Amino acid sequence: QVQPVESGGGLVQAGTSLTLSCTASGRTLNLYPVGWFRQAPGKEREFVAAIHWNGGSIFLADSVKGRFTISRDSAKNTVSLQMNSLKPEDTAVYYCAANIRNYYRDYAERTAYNYWGQGTQVTVSS
Repeated sequence: QVQPVESGGGLVQAGTSLTLSCTASGRTLNLYPVGWFRQAPGKEREFVAAIHWNGGSIFLADSVKGRFTISRDSAKNTVSLQMNSLKPEDTAVYYCAANIRNYYRDYAERTAYNYWGQGTQVTVSS
C-alpha cells in the first residue's frame, strides 16, 4: 500500500507560480501512475493532471494546459505539479492520488484511483 503526501501549497498572488510535490510513505510512488485533482469550496473534485509510472503519457485538464506541468523524479520518489500564471479560479485543495487499474481509460476519473493524500491548500489572491 502507498500513502501519498502532498506539500507546497500556500497563499500566492495571481500571475505567480507555485510547485506542489507528492511523495509517499509505504511503498515507492515510482510504481504507480499518479494524478493530481483539486476541489474548490462547494464544487466537486476535478481532474488536473496525470502522469504514467514511466514518466510519459501525460494528461492535463484543458483549464490548466499551457500553465501547469506535471513531472516525476524517480530518484526522489516525487511527482511535482508546477503551476504557472496562477488565477484566482485555481484556488482549491489539491490532492495527489496513486494507483489506477486502467490509466489510459480512467486517468481523469477520481473514483478510479485507490490511494489519496490529505490535500494541500492553494489560495490565489487577485
